[in-house]
Formats: sequence, structure tokens, C-alpha cells
Amino acid sequence: MTTIECVPNFSDGRDPSVGVAIRGALAGVPGVKLLGWHSDADHNRSVATFVGEPRAVSEAAFAAIACAAELIDLTRHQGVHPRLGATDVCPFVPLAPLDMAACVSTAHVLGERVGSELGLPVYFYGEAARTEERRELPAVRRGGFEALRVEIEGDASRRPDEGPARLHPRAGAIAIGARGYLVAFNVNLESKDLALARAIARAIREADGGLPGIRALGFELARAGCVQVSVNLCAPERTGLLAVFAAIERMAREHGVGVRASELVGLAPRFALDARIARAVKLPDFEPRRHVLEDAIGA
Repeated sequence: MTTIECVPNFSDGRDPSVGVAIRGALAGVPGVKLLGWHSDADHNRSVATFVGEPRAVSEAAFAAIACAAELIDLTRHQGVHPRLGATDVCPFVPLAPLDMAACVSTAHVLGERVGSELGLPVYFYGEAARTEERRELPAVRRGGFEALRVEIEGDASRRPDEGPARLHPRAGAIAIGARGYLVAFNVNLESKDLALARAIARAIREADGGLPGIRALGFELARAGCVQVSVNLCAPERTGLLAVFAAIERMAREHGVGVRASELVGLAPRFALDARIARAVKLPDFEPRRHVLEDAIGA
């Protein structure tokens, strides 16, 4: 039986009742196992990780997307993380290399249903992209909800792949995709210098000549009283957590700034994270069943 992973990101990390409702929608679908839930108030974002066979995972994703569209109002949303909609992104991830085709098919079937039944504009990205220009998520999400609200009807390049060519008034749009493993990793600095966090992010990301497979942004975390270098390791088999952390720590130290702690958003595959790596990158309270994908599935 084919098992795939889904990691939808929802644009709320502050209202506990929203998280309870979305998790309830996921739990109501037989054959799906919820492995993790991560919420962050500064990002105002929550991330679910669940697995199952493709049909069940698609059904659970649809239920969660519908629930988020009902409860989250993008016109009132404030948070440091870029976003397109109430459910910002919904990627499907193969747990075996030959299952990418199943993930692409699942993304397309879900996108058609979300567009027709929920009235949300849908953009396909990653391996599910229908055009090369939409393969990379940052290109799809360029300018976020506010820019897309203006551009979607007047700019042909911003027309959705499925659904109406206008944003849902409260729930925005959604990016649905298929991709390989991605490790979402945040490093909090002992500083409030946003310019420093942004400079480090720019130095390490691949698009600006940095490390292979790395996307990064610098954020101010008002509630935590510090700044953060927020990193996506899009090819963790090429550039791992140790290399990313070492680069961030070195550049911060050059400015007299230390690292407070790091944070994993979602789960990482076993090849990318173990107890030794967790200690080296200052990831607190490491537990294989909470942080490592294969251990969580087997628990």
C-alpha cells in the first residue's frame, strides 16, 4: 500500500480554537495518522503533518482546507510569514521515491476539488506545477495575499490553475504541490537586530549565491523579544542542518551575537536529524517520536 505525507500550513497560530477545529477535521477521516502540529504566534501560522494512503490523505486535506476557509479571515490576518490564503500551502510528499507520481496526481485531484467545491483559486507548484514558472513556491507566493488580490484578475500570469480567477474574500487562495523532503528550521538569535537576521538569511540562501537548496528569511519575533533566521532546507540530502546552523552561528558571532536556540517546524527524515545533530544545532527537548518522521510513523 502506498503511504504519503501531507504538510499543510494554515494562516493562524494564535487562536487555539482554530487549531482544535482543524485537527478535528483531520481526525474525522479514517486511515489518516496525525504525526504533529506546530503553532507559532509571531508567524501566526500552524503546520500539520499527517500520513496515510493517497485517497484518505486527500480527503483529510480537503476537510482541513474547508475548515480553515470557514474560520480564518485573511483580511484581518497579521503575522511575519508570507501567505496566500487561510491554507497557504498544501504539499504532498512521497515516503518512497517511486511514489512522487501518486503525490502529483493527489495534488491535482485535490486542487480541482478545492477550486470547484470551495471556490478557492488554486496554484500548483513543485512537481505538480503545470508551468515551469510556477515550479518554485516563492514565485507562486510573490507579494502574498495583498498583491495577489490586485493582480489575479488583471495579470494573465497570475491566473490560477484551478478555481475562480478572483480571490475568496476571506480565505484568499492556496498553493497545492508535490515535493521531496523539506526541513523547516528556525534559528533564534540573541538580538533584536532585524537587519542582521535578514543579512544572514540573504547570505545563506541559494538564490543569492549561498548554500545549495536553502531558502531563508529574517523575521522579528515581537513576543519572543528576538530576531529569527527562518530556513527551509529544500534538499536536506545536499545541505544539512549542521552546515546551515554553522553558517548562521558563524555570521552571528562575527557581529557579537549568539544563538538562543533553534526550532524544528514539523518533522525531519531520519537521515537529516538525530540526537547528535539536535545537540549541535541547539534544538531543545529532542524526541525521535516527536521530531523524526520515521519514528513518528512507527509510534
